[in-house]
Amino acid sequence: MRYKNKKAQVWIETVLYTLIGLALIGMVLGFALPKINASKDRILVEQAITAMSDIDAKISEVLKTPGNVRHISTTIRKGDLTVNGSSDTIIFSLTNLAVLYSEPGVSVNMGNVKVVSEKGQKTNSATLTLDYSDKGYNITVDGSDGLKKFTASSTPYDIRIESKSGITVSISEEAGK
Repeated sequence: MRYKNKKAQVWIETVLYTLIGLALIGMVLGFALPKINASKDRILVEQAITAMSDIDAKISEVLKTPGNVRHISTTIRKGDLTVNGSSDTIIFSLTNLAVLYSEPGVSVNMGNVKVVSEKGQKTNSATLTLDYSDKGYNITVDGSDGLKKFTASSTPYDIRIESKSGITVSISEEAGK
């Protein structure tokens, strides 16, 4: 009779230890996962700032000589890149972020890139802007004052930046890419 009780006790201990182990793993994940997501979002914003700075550097390069052309290959994993020819701005919008990058509603200058974080009810967003209207540059999309939106994609975009004159820059997506 005693033998059967010991066998049952081993199974009860096994189940109990397994449940305690799973509870501990759940608590660690409950604490660590939000921190990991916050770090991933912060890195994502910093990568977007770097991409916008690279675009700004290429635009500065092509403006030195009319007819100059530069290419940028960029992958957008999250968010949207919008080139607005009518307002002479380039805007990178990131939504569904777990953490604010900076103080909400306050514009932070990272070189020529202006970063504004917005706090939402459940998620946050960040908007990165390159504004060329105050510099007197004319940004065009495929040669006109249009609007071009680059959305998240697993394949890289090949963007062509061309100086049409001393102050006019045309941005277009390379054909066949």
